[in-house]
Amino acid sequence: MSETPPNTLQFRVDGREDAPVLVLGPSLGTTFHMWDRQIPELVRDWRVVRFDLPGHGGAPAEPFTSVAELGDRLLATLDALGVQRFGYAGCSLGGAVGLDLALRAPHRVASLALVATSPRFGTADEFRQRGVIVRTNGLEPMARTAPEQWFTPLFAGAQPAIVDWAVQMVRTTDPACYIAACEALAVFDVREALGSIGIPALVLVGSEDQVTGPAEARTLVAGIADARLAVVPGASHLAPVEQPAAVTDLLTEHFSGTAQEPSGTLNVPPPVPPVPVVEPAPAAPDAEPAGAGRPDPYEKGLGLRREVLGDAHVDQALADDPDGAFQEFVTRYAWGEVWSREGLDRRLRSAVTLTALLAGGHREALADHTRAALRNGLSPEELREIVLHAGVYCGLPPAETALQVVNRVIAEETTPPA
Repeated sequence: MSETPPNTLQFRVDGREDAPVLVLGPSLGTTFHMWDRQIPELVRDWRVVRFDLPGHGGAPAEPFTSVAELGDRLLATLDALGVQRFGYAGCSLGGAVGLDLALRAPHRVASLALVATSPRFGTADEFRQRGVIVRTNGLEPMARTAPEQWFTPLFAGAQPAIVDWAVQMVRTTDPACYIAACEALAVFDVREALGSIGIPALVLVGSEDQVTGPAEARTLVAGIADARLAVVPGASHLAPVEQPAAVTDLLTEHFSGTAQEPSGTLNVPPPVPPVPVVEPAPAAPDAEPAGAGRPDPYEKGLGLRREVLGDAHVDQALADDPDGAFQEFVTRYAWGEVWSREGLDRRLRSAVTLTALLAGGHREALADHTRAALRNGLSPEELREIVLHAGVYCGLPPAETALQVVNRVIAEETTPPA
């Protein structure tokens, strides 16, 4: 274990110094120990570098804002170790880092293995909802459901010690870093960029994985030019833990077939320009310029509106407006012009918005913006304080009605899944 300088990651190195380097990336909620059962075999041929996500496994709790930022921290860590070119295997969020590196730093990555990985993890709404639950309830709901997400029922029943280990990994994770990881995954989408990856890739998935299963794996194989699929029978999301021998054999075969020179002996070519990993949304039809000499704020407003209110809400609002004029107006001016200003942060804008909606008696919009306020980081206690304070100045009857709406939404949004 190393001391972690700023902007780098906690890591461990195993294997001889003159061997080619293989980097292993963990899944959300796990530590680098998820790869323990691969290490004895891998160190025969590689110098293995494993890293922890921020706030995981005792690593410094320094949240990251995007998968690309996590990739930059990993590259800084490898730079400090003198590692220039390496093979990379990552599981789930660790696999997302591998995809990011393959797109933005292909000159550094000799070969790639993507375990339980997807070019798009679920929906943005799902991950932001997970963040709301953790912010309100802590990590216990995530810890309680981790075994059924990560392992097959047969394995979980036969290996109670490993199940307990998995639960404790989640419980000891820093909640703010877990939430930040959820926010990063909410906006991660490299589906349109897969064709730009020219690195040999092994796409490995458990046959029983219900999180990022064979369908997501086949999307990766179809999009990456030099990719092959390996489905591991009897494994779920954490295949390296559940079927260690099969996963180790597949990794060994793959990385042995894509030889690397020992770290530090290569003349690394200059970095190539970054490849965009998220395509901009299509422009609004017949959109008129918002003002001469400056960009139209529509696209910026649409992205921010989706982040705050959620894709489902925005899609429904757009579908309910036949000619699109009103929704275009709201998106461009309310979100692109006002919500996007830097004078107030999102928490404070939510507080102001809730007070105004309470005063106006707009119950449906109040419910929508209560959900948005939870996404923006306000706690249930803070939401109730806003209603109480607003009641003094806006009147008790509307505050009482608003409190009913706020409490209902809080219950809906913060109750962990059964």
